Amino acid sequence: LEYKAPAYGRTFVEVNPAYTTQTCYDCGFVMGSKGTKRLTLHDREWTCPNCHVHHIRDHNAALNILAKGQRLLTRPDQNLEAIY
Repeated sequence: LEYKAPAYGRTFVEVNPAYTTQTCYDCGFVMGSKGTKRLTLHDREWTCPNCHVHHIRDHNAALNILAKGQRLLTRPDQNLEAIY
């Protein structure tokens, strides 16, 4: 994708995908914290125990990855992990 981005007028940003499937896009709660169990690869859908929003795992991860990339573009001088 990186080499194709300029041809389509897009910016390619590489982000660390760590915890993108485990983090609720709506409230930021991370599964595996505060006494909850981490999601397994078999858990394709889940409901956030904090805000009760139902997530489809891959869609939630895609939203988190997009948000990380957008934050990196607006604050390129900061460490991404410190932002999220």
